[in-house]
Amino acid sequence: MIQITNPSDFKSSDMPTNPGVYLFKDEQGEILYIGKAKSLRARVKSYFSNTDQPAKTRQLVSRIRNIDWIIVNNEVEALLLENKLVKQHTPKYNIDLKDAKTYAYISLSREAFPRILTSRKVSRKLESFGPYTDGFTRQDLQRLVVRVFKLRTCKTMPKRACLNSHIHLCTAPCIRNITAEQYSEQVKQARSFLNGNYQQTIEQLKSQMQAASVEQKYEGALELRNQIASIRLLTEHQIVDNERRFDQDVLVFKQYGEKMLAVQMGVRRGVLLGKKEFSVDLQPQIEQEFLKAFYTTNHIPREILLNKPCWQGTEEKKALEEFLSAKRCAPVSLTIPRRADKLALVKLAEKNLESTLEVDSALVDLQTELNLSVLPRVIECFDISNLGQEHVVSGMVNFRDAKPDKSNYRKFKIKTFEGQDDFAAVNEVVTRRYRRLIEEKSQLPDLVVVDGGPGQVSAAKAALQSLGLQLPLIGLAKEHEEIYLPDESAPRNFDKNSRMMLLLRRVRDAAHEFSLGYNRKRRQMKIKEEFKSG
Repeated sequence: MIQITNPSDFKSSDMPTNPGVYLFKDEQGEILYIGKAKSLRARVKSYFSNTDQPAKTRQLVSRIRNIDWIIVNNEVEALLLENKLVKQHTPKYNIDLKDAKTYAYISLSREAFPRILTSRKVSRKLESFGPYTDGFTRQDLQRLVVRVFKLRTCKTMPKRACLNSHIHLCTAPCIRNITAEQYSEQVKQARSFLNGNYQQTIEQLKSQMQAASVEQKYEGALELRNQIASIRLLTEHQIVDNERRFDQDVLVFKQYGEKMLAVQMGVRRGVLLGKKEFSVDLQPQIEQEFLKAFYTTNHIPREILLNKPCWQGTEEKKALEEFLSAKRCAPVSLTIPRRADKLALVKLAEKNLESTLEVDSALVDLQTELNLSVLPRVIECFDISNLGQEHVVSGMVNFRDAKPDKSNYRKFKIKTFEGQDDFAAVNEVVTRRYRRLIEEKSQLPDLVVVDGGPGQVSAAKAALQSLGLQLPLIGLAKEHEEIYLPDESAPRNFDKNSRMMLLLRRVRDAAHEFSLGYNRKRRQMKIKEEFKSG
């Protein structure tokens, strides 16, 4: 172990040149960061000799007081040990993807009459298909399997037929409406379908439809035709290649300022399942760090398509592939495609990345133009709605990373006065909102927006000051789409079609619609009460 009092004390000659894992610790001995290296000396030296480091890395280096290491035989062993130690210690400066949700599977239970269900974990008690990164795709597929193959969904077999049986979504093995052999055939067909054999399933249904038609069972033939149409409708909207019999992931990266943006898209047997977006702090070898962190907690496919290399040289690429293969217990290849369908998938993922980048750019523009100290990832906007002297209410919307977070929308009925006074209403609701957040010790927004001009902004500012808060605050006036800041009499004007203004207008309009909807509801309630009492 090496002890240092400041970064300038580090001497690279104290480090071995072997492959291994290094551990950076603070003065209390707490592990700050764990990394792997082909050469421990060269890798650790790069932290202290390179002055052009990302902000997060500079902060890490300033806190290092102890450097420990573990020597291994090769780079693959270093990767496996690093992975194990990061999961065990969860250091502060290693990439944390804990917000990445566990993807769901469609599963068949291992019972005499298997049922179909959604599961988050792979279990010996279940036969699982997936995982599906997009919830809507999974739900559509699962509903289609129930509709086409009539499998039971009940947790326990009922003693009499349920609603699904009556509406022809289940063959009702619970009341012996079907034999075990017949039900087993339904399960077999569903299994083939979930394995991606869509065309085979369609051909089977076509044969059944023709047989039903010959036997003049026209109602059954019509049902089979509808099932074929449902399968085609679902699958034709996907990127499908029925010749491909293995899973892929597409993973693309792009640096933006001090952040690295990543988009992951899963492809299962040629079907595009959805996407997952990430934004992480920049640090050395960030793409490789992300790759290792992501596949520590997520399904590892046979092939991972990338838009750029996350390795230095063929030996490091081979080591990464061996590391992933060891975790998957099957071969894994890392590919940067140059042509044909694989390149098309990478280009598609990059389009999604650019879309994410546009949203982040709007937030950066907002931070720059309004001189905000932090990126306004959480924006809250208030709108007052009234009809004459009655039904004065307010709606507040919450946007996180430029997207509405409807679980944090709030409605307010004005309590402290009667009549029409927009300024007093703004003061009341802003006070109530942030007093509550202070009491609950909840996260405060990065930017507060009120629908209106100088009067509304002054009322909101007074409310914040009464709570001892100094939150960034602006008003957005509808008539000329002008921005008002506290203590500035003249408004600021920006291009109405700029990314920043389009985002602010979207937030403001969402608040207006939300408060207007609440106002309508209260008026309807009063009319009903008057009707009952009259």
